[in-house]
Amino acid sequence: MESLFDLWSKRNPQWEKRYEESVIKVFTDYGRGTTSYQAARAKIFGAGYELFIIAFFIGLYFDQTKPLIEDKAKLKSFGQPIQYWGNQENRLGRKSYGEIRQFLFAALVAKTDIDLIALDKGEITARKVVDQLIDKMEQYANFGFSYIHEKMEEDPNYFFKETVFFQLFLSFLNDKKNEDDEQLEEL
Repeated sequence: MESLFDLWSKRNPQWEKRYEESVIKVFTDYGRGTTSYQAARAKIFGAGYELFIIAFFIGLYFDQTKPLIEDKAKLKSFGQPIQYWGNQENRLGRKSYGEIRQFLFAALVAKTDIDLIALDKGEITARKVVDQLIDKMEQYANFGFSYIHEKMEEDPNYFFKETVFFQLFLSFLNDKKNEDDEQLEEL
């Protein structure tokens, strides 16, 4: 029997097409294939799924989800299962980042209401559990895409500062530290 991780990693999450031009193609080489001209085009990310991962973590760290629209005609996928995300060694000097898939999966298991005992007893199927994980993953990423889109509408150059994504994720750490400090003061 395949593990939940293996079943999940064979899936190809969806995203809303409305973010293709306004977000995904702005930051990635999505739809262009593998080329050596990424740096010349000033793209921050190569494959579209790299930005999906960033959007997912934005949703996760804000602890916000946004369901995908119901119209399947307005949804799209990157055409590559999760198991292949980040497995291109030496592309423009990059290293494989397969561990990120494991972090994604662990976060999803922790943040999705899954009855693992019912799964173990055969009361629910592994497919149903994977569907729940993918749904949660898509909702976190959808919030992240929406966040990026809104920031770019407010300031088209917002994400074109050298360390902006890094600073965004550091802000989550600072917010967490401030919350922890406030809790300690209350004690």
